[in-house]
Order: sequence, then C-alpha cells, then structure tokens
Amino acid sequence: MTVRVKGAGVAGLAAAVELARKDIRVEVVEMRRDIGLGASHWAGGMLAPYCEREAAEEIVLISGLSAADWWEEAVPGLVSRRGTLVLANPRDLPDLKRFASRTRGHRWLDEAELGALEPGLAGRFDTGLFFTDEAHLDPRKALRGLYEVARQLGVSFRFGEDVSDTEDYSATVDCTGPQAIGEIEGLRGVRGEMLYLETSEVTLSRPVRLLHPRHPIYVVPRGNGRFMLGATMIEAEDDGPITARTMMELLNTAYALDPAFAEARIVETGTGIRPAFSDNVPRVVETKQGLALAGMHRHGFLLAPGLAREAAERIAGRLNAAQRRSA
Repeated sequence: MTVRVKGAGVAGLAAAVELARKDIRVEVVEMRRDIGLGASHWAGGMLAPYCEREAAEEIVLISGLSAADWWEEAVPGLVSRRGTLVLANPRDLPDLKRFASRTRGHRWLDEAELGALEPGLAGRFDTGLFFTDEAHLDPRKALRGLYEVARQLGVSFRFGEDVSDTEDYSATVDCTGPQAIGEIEGLRGVRGEMLYLETSEVTLSRPVRLLHPRHPIYVVPRGNGRFMLGATMIEAEDDGPITARTMMELLNTAYALDPAFAEARIVETGTGIRPAFSDNVPRVVETKQGLALAGMHRHGFLLAPGLAREAAERIAGRLNAAQRRSA
C-alpha cells in the first residue's frame, strides 16, 4: 500500500517524513521541478509560537511549542535558539505594551540589556520584549535537509507531474497549499511580500520584529551579511512582483530599525500566496481521497510538524483497520 503526498513544500515534506517513520510507503508528487518552490520558499522560518499568539488563536501557541525540537531532531544543526526581540520606536510604545499584553513567554529589557543582547542596536531603543525560548531556521536549508531525510527513509519523489486522482493509492495527503483554494471549502489566499538585503554593516543575531501602526516588519538574519525582511499580509490572490509601496514601506521601516540598512544591497524580492481559513488556523481536513494539510497561512514551518504527525497517525490508523478487515 502506497500513500501519495501531493506537494513538496514544508507541509508535504513533513507529512512524508512522518508517514515514512510509521513504515508506510510514500510517494511525493510535485508539479514543480523541485522541492520548496511555492510559498515555503519565501518563508521567514521563525519558530515563534509566543509572538504569533499576539494575532492568532491559542492553538497556534500550543501546537507550535514543540516545533523547534522537531526540526532539530529531523535536520540537526539548523535551528538557532537565540530567541526573538520585539521593539518599537518611542512614539509606538503603546503598541509594544499592547503586544506584551497579548502574549507571554517574554521579559522586558531596558536600554542597557538591549545593547548587551544586540550590540548593533545599542542606544537606539529604550526598551523591548525578549522572547527567550523562540527559535528560527533558514527555510531553504531546512527544506533541502528534510528532503534528504525523506529519501533516506525510502520516500520516492515525482517532479514535474500532476498525477491523476484515479491512480491506485491507499490514500492521498493533499499539501498543495494555494493550489487547494477553491477545492477545500473556506480557503482564501493571502499575499505575502518579502525581500533580502545584504550588508556587512548590520550585525543582528536573532529575529527582530519592529512594531509600526501601518507596516510592522520582521528582520531575520540568514548569515553572511544577509537579512530577510517581511512580510505583508494582503487579502489578495495576486502573486505578481513586489509592489513599489511594499518595497518603500519595508525599506523605510528597516531604516528605522538600523540606519545602516540604507546602504544594503537588495539581492532578492519575492511574493507568495498563502492559503488561510477565516480564523487563520491551519488544520487537517478530510477529503474524498484522504486528508489535506490546509490553511498554513503564515505558520508553515511552525505548525507543519504537528499537523504532519496528526495526519500520519490518522492515515496509519485507517490502513491498519483496512488490513484487519481484509485478514
């Protein structure tokens, strides 16, 4: 018996690994030419359940708490456990206090503590929130590593194909992300935009979120002087190039964080459509062919491990029951 996983983004790869760990034969089918060329390619890679709780349901926090451990076990050496720093300019201090009231797992830092934690930001902010137990990773390296883990577990891959649902599989796990919009009830598209900057003048060592009334940003260090800046959440299914408005807003806010970003080089821009339900909470959904990991929104790397485990347990239970009936 073979289980088909449709899609080789973060959800599909995580599902394939969890299924293979249960000794289930798995085939991943991806319509693109390689892994992770959809929304996962543009992700921030922040494993930040406490911060995400500010604008998400409690289940996002609860389900996301084990994500860093899962990634560290699956792809050792990629998880950086240096926490998350949340800042605001003095005029936006009420926003920082509001963020603190909606979250937990943080402590307040004064100016001296901020400077000790991130010397490059010394003297720029009077106070901030430090979420000590959060982590981050490089999504592209994580996807490649997870792909290799899946192959070692015996998972087979078919690229550049859109396999018919009539083919003979025991079950299908749909992890096609935005391609499932219109197929799964309640899914909508949310546009996200990001860019990569390169500079030797900025020395952040952990993700930093800068709150702003109109365009808050996060900055995630990627190493070798590269920083990922993101990301907008626009209620649209347009995956065209980044807009001038977004570019200006991201760059202006980055400059407010550290003026040295003004001399950085823009080395990459990107946009992606992220599927979401009305409550923005990802979930495992029943389909005619099996299950779907749907509605990842902005929580793909954070919640894919837990959803993949749930899907694998449900599929394994059904296959075991079918074997007992046929015995």
